[in-house]
Amino acid sequence: MRTFTDRAGQAWEVVAGRESWGAFFAIFVPGSAGRELRQTQLAAGSWDDAERELDTMDEAGLQDLLERSTMKNLG
Repeated sequence: MRTFTDRAGQAWEVVAGRESWGAFFAIFVPGSAGRELRQTQLAAGSWDDAERELDTMDEAGLQDLLERSTMKNLG
């Protein structure tokens, strides 16, 4: 898990996640109430690769992923 603050000052936790069809995602969990979970697909082909991709990414890379993210469907 990584934490970072976006350009608007919002705190986020970022974790690797996997969808049922096998794709790996960066899952963005807001640090305050009222914000939705967001996700962006990663290029990773395995769980270890997904975690390594997030662990080695700088804050500008995390910001880019967040900007490309979509609301995560929890249903």
